[in-house]
Amino acid sequence: MSDPVDDQIAAAVEAVRASVPVADTLGIYLYGSAVAGGLKPDSDLDIFVVTSRRLTRDEKRGVVDRLMPMSGGATRPPAWRPLEVTVVAQSDLRPWRYPPHMDLQYGEWLREQFLADDLGLAASASPDLAVVVTMVRDSGRALEGPPPRELLDPVPPGDLRRAMTDELPALLENLEEDTRNVILTFARVWVTAATGRILSKTDAAEWAIDRLAPELSPPLASARELYVGGGFGAWDDLQAVMRTVAAMQYEIGRLVGEHSETA
Repeated sequence: MSDPVDDQIAAAVEAVRASVPVADTLGIYLYGSAVAGGLKPDSDLDIFVVTSRRLTRDEKRGVVDRLMPMSGGATRPPAWRPLEVTVVAQSDLRPWRYPPHMDLQYGEWLREQFLADDLGLAASASPDLAVVVTMVRDSGRALEGPPPRELLDPVPPGDLRRAMTDELPALLENLEEDTRNVILTFARVWVTAATGRILSKTDAAEWAIDRLAPELSPPLASARELYVGGGFGAWDDLQAVMRTVAAMQYEIGRLVGEHSETA
């Protein structure tokens, strides 16, 4: 009996293959929970594609149109998962500069935009790409092509911290509608600000719980339990959530400030 994760990965790679010429595809990599920390009930499958050039509009449209039915909850096989597929042109990342540019990203949170228009197909600056590149270099598994470190330059520690803090305002805007993931992401940013490492959501939550005041840790502990077990929670006490997030945000700001002063 085939493994549904392997089947979906193969289908996603074939979707890229059907849209992008083989000669222009330098590498395809699996990263994220599938290779670091283990897939949880609500985990996406994360795939990173490196090309030799930016894709045309028609090539991007082809990738998106082929990914949508195998990623959407109403159309994918029951055992399959949402997909997050990121495409970058190597020349946009090598030599490294900040902010990096992303050629294309597909994720379920972008579905309605892709259905409505082609605006999401444009290449754009993406601070978060610094985090993704670091994860791919550290633990990405090659589905096609050489090891990722042969194609991707390292992200300087200062740019990694900067990328994570640049994303915090957008995270805060989503606190009420995506509470579980926002809390866990703040924990991951805190770990990176303190150590320079990117940990899994569960490991980052454990690290942060050990360092939060006891009265501030319950929302983070609840977010971790929900992530491991599946589900997003009701979050009736948003004031408690906001206090926990504010405490982590303060520590992140303090640490980033210290690194800036010593740089």
